[in-house]
Amino acid sequence: MRIAVATALVMLAAVPAHAELTLCNRTSYRMDAAIGLEKRANVTTRGWFALDPGACKQVVDGALDAEMVYVHTRTPPVYGSAPLPQDGNASFCVRDGTFEIANARGCPMSQQARFSAARPSDSPKGPAVNLAEEADYDDAQARLAGIQRLLVIAGYDANPIDGVPGAKTQGALNKFLADRKLPADAATGPEFFATLLDAARNPEGRGFSWCNDTKYAVMAAIGTIEQGATVTRGWYRVDAGQCVKPDVRGAPQRLYSYGEAVDANGRVIKNGETPLAWGGNVALCTRDGKFDLSDHKDCAARGLNSAGFADIAVGGQPSITVRFKEP
Repeated sequence: MRIAVATALVMLAAVPAHAELTLCNRTSYRMDAAIGLEKRANVTTRGWFALDPGACKQVVDGALDAEMVYVHTRTPPVYGSAPLPQDGNASFCVRDGTFEIANARGCPMSQQARFSAARPSDSPKGPAVNLAEEADYDDAQARLAGIQRLLVIAGYDANPIDGVPGAKTQGALNKFLADRKLPADAATGPEFFATLLDAARNPEGRGFSWCNDTKYAVMAAIGTIEQGATVTRGWYRVDAGQCVKPDVRGAPQRLYSYGEAVDANGRVIKNGETPLAWGGNVALCTRDGKFDLSDHKDCAARGLNSAGFADIAVGGQPSITVRFKEP
């Protein structure tokens, strides 16, 4: 499914006095968020706020005293490319772990992230910034779609990812709970998304995984056969020493895999004159940035790239891992 995001991130209007600020995650992705608060040209940033799908979190205690509000989000690498735009109109300082930076313009560019200006909407608890997908989920739908998405990545067929309850989703959820000997009410508990993420990252679990044994980050793409057409999706970032399960739908008999090592600026690493890449002889289309492609004829003529994917016979195996290793 191609994800288009509508985040309504624009200039801040007047904020009610003595109002707290809330962030609401109405996407199907677990994410961390940081905010920027500008007053008289000074910007303070705060983060990170963990947001489960369908959850809201208060991010400002007491009165919101700011002329502008900005938001930056990030998602775990297990999802692949970030679902929300990362090309906001302002760059401010961030750091790992919990932080509050009073002068958020006073750090090197390497320590900055792109923030988008946000207009909070009114809610019963005061101003709120809603992070939303094109699907326009409400809170309950976003939570269920988030569960569906991570079940699929973990190797359980909960498609389609639509936030709509049904027998297929319930069956996949029941199988997941049974496989891990979890009680039925675990799916409604506060730690369930952490459990799902652990399962999605687990290379020994069900489904297909990439594991990166190199010292570089690897950007990977997956190909599957869907309704008779070959579909490629990417890019998934697999950090050094990490494993990632891409979104593989249904129970395919074969998969196609491609990966290329990149440096800190996203440039392809070369081994001599040859890109450091892992693939095979099946030529399929890719492109820069997030993609979901089903037409693989004349890639270059359509402004796309072509890469040689490895052909992997699944053959009903419950678990397959492709490891990226340096030559």
